[in-house]
Amino acid sequence: MSSRRSRSRQSGSSRITDEQISDLVSKLQDLLPEARLRGNDRVPSSRVLQETCSYIRSLHREVDDLSERLSELLATSDMSTAQAAVIRSLLM
Repeated sequence: MSSRRSRSRQSGSSRITDEQISDLVSKLQDLLPEARLRGNDRVPSSRVLQETCSYIRSLHREVDDLSERLSELLATSDMSTAQAAVIRSLLM
Protein backbone atom coordinates (compact mmCIF):
# COMPACT_ATOMS: atom_id res chain seq x y z
CA MET A 1 0.00 0.00 0.00
CA SER A 2 2.84 2.38 0.74
CA SER A 3 4.21 1.87 -2.79
CA ARG A 4 0.83 2.87 -4.18
CA ARG A 5 0.88 6.07 -2.14
CA SER A 6 4.42 6.94 -3.20
CA ARG A 7 3.52 6.46 -6.88
CA SER A 8 0.49 8.67 -6.38
CA ARG A 9 2.59 11.40 -4.80
CA GLN A 10 5.21 11.18 -7.55
CA SER A 11 2.68 11.46 -10.34
CA GLY A 12 0.86 14.20 -8.46
CA SER A 13 3.94 16.34 -8.22
CA SER A 14 4.46 16.23 -12.00
CA ARG A 15 0.84 16.96 -12.88
CA ILE A 16 0.13 19.92 -15.10
CA THR A 17 -2.44 22.40 -13.86
CA ASP A 18 -5.48 23.65 -15.75
CA GLU A 19 -3.89 27.09 -15.80
CA GLN A 20 -0.74 25.69 -17.42
CA ILE A 21 -2.81 23.87 -20.04
CA SER A 22 -4.74 27.03 -20.78
CA ASP A 23 -1.49 28.97 -21.14
CA LEU A 24 -0.02 26.34 -23.48
CA VAL A 25 -3.16 26.27 -25.64
CA SER A 26 -3.05 30.06 -25.84
CA LYS A 27 0.59 29.96 -26.96
CA LEU A 28 -0.25 27.27 -29.48
CA GLN A 29 -3.12 29.35 -30.83
CA ASP A 30 -0.73 32.27 -31.33
CA LEU A 31 1.36 30.09 -33.65
CA LEU A 32 -1.53 29.25 -35.95
CA PRO A 33 -1.94 31.51 -38.99
CA GLU A 34 -5.76 31.33 -38.86
CA ALA A 35 -5.79 32.29 -35.19
CA ARG A 36 -3.88 35.49 -35.86
CA LEU A 37 -6.70 36.65 -38.12
CA ARG A 38 -9.28 36.21 -35.35
CA GLY A 39 -7.43 38.41 -32.90
CA ASN A 40 -8.14 37.85 -29.22
CA ASP A 41 -11.40 35.95 -29.63
CA ARG A 42 -11.75 33.07 -27.17
CA VAL A 43 -11.63 29.74 -28.99
CA PRO A 44 -12.25 26.37 -27.34
CA SER A 45 -9.12 24.32 -26.69
CA SER A 46 -10.49 21.46 -28.79
CA ARG A 47 -10.78 23.79 -31.78
CA VAL A 48 -7.21 25.03 -31.29
CA LEU A 49 -5.98 21.43 -31.22
CA GLN A 50 -7.97 20.55 -34.36
CA GLU A 51 -6.57 23.57 -36.19
CA THR A 52 -3.07 22.68 -35.02
CA CYS A 53 -3.41 19.17 -36.42
CA SER A 54 -4.71 20.52 -39.72
CA TYR A 55 -1.88 23.04 -39.91
CA ILE A 56 0.74 20.37 -39.22
CA ARG A 57 -0.79 18.16 -41.95
CA SER A 58 -0.64 21.06 -44.41
CA LEU A 59 3.00 21.69 -43.48
CA HIS A 60 3.78 18.02 -44.10
CA ARG A 61 2.14 18.22 -47.53
CA GLU A 62 4.09 21.37 -48.32
CA VAL A 63 7.39 19.72 -47.31
CA ASP A 64 6.55 16.70 -49.47
CA ASP A 65 5.72 18.93 -52.44
CA LEU A 66 8.89 20.95 -52.04
CA SER A 67 10.98 17.78 -51.70
CA GLU A 68 9.46 16.43 -54.89
CA ARG A 69 10.13 19.70 -56.73
CA LEU A 70 13.71 19.72 -55.48
CA SER A 71 14.22 16.13 -56.63
CA GLU A 72 12.90 17.03 -60.06
CA LEU A 73 15.15 20.09 -60.20
CA LEU A 74 18.21 18.07 -59.21
CA ALA A 75 17.38 15.38 -61.77
CA THR A 76 17.24 17.91 -64.59
CA SER A 77 20.16 20.11 -63.48
CA ASP A 78 23.73 19.95 -64.61
CA MET A 79 25.39 19.26 -61.27
CA SER A 80 28.56 21.08 -62.32
CA THR A 81 26.91 24.50 -62.61
CA ALA A 82 27.01 27.31 -60.07
CA GLN A 83 23.28 26.78 -59.49
CA ALA A 84 23.94 23.17 -58.50
CA ALA A 85 26.69 24.29 -56.12
CA VAL A 86 24.24 26.65 -54.42
CA ILE A 87 21.64 23.90 -54.10
CA ARG A 88 24.22 21.49 -52.64
CA SER A 89 25.37 24.11 -50.11
CA LEU A 90 21.75 24.68 -49.00
CA LEU A 91 21.17 20.98 -48.50
CA MET A 92 24.23 20.44 -46.33
